[in-house]
Amino acid sequence: MEVISDVKTINLVDGTFTPSEAHDVIQALIDQKINFHKFQRLSWCEGDINADTQYPDGRIAELIEEKKKAKELIAELRKEGKKLRIDGILKISVEE
Repeated sequence: MEVISDVKTINLVDGTFTPSEAHDVIQALIDQKINFHKFQRLSWCEGDINADTQYPDGRIAELIEEKKKAKELIAELRKEGKKLRIDGILKISVEE
């Protein structure tokens, strides 16, 4: 069995955006991650009503806070008439 030890990357977002475009991209990415954790929590609770959902609950709260921060940043840059550069790279590695 071959073990993959190097890191792989996926260039998810790469470009310059208007504040409105950046808002849409960032909000959509965060919303998808929030939904992932909501489905994860639901799945865990379907099998066990007393399941420990502390991790997905915490991540959902963190992501909601990050969403607010992003919205504030974009609003400020919109007022200044600036564009935003977004480099969204996923780094994937194997855990042993």
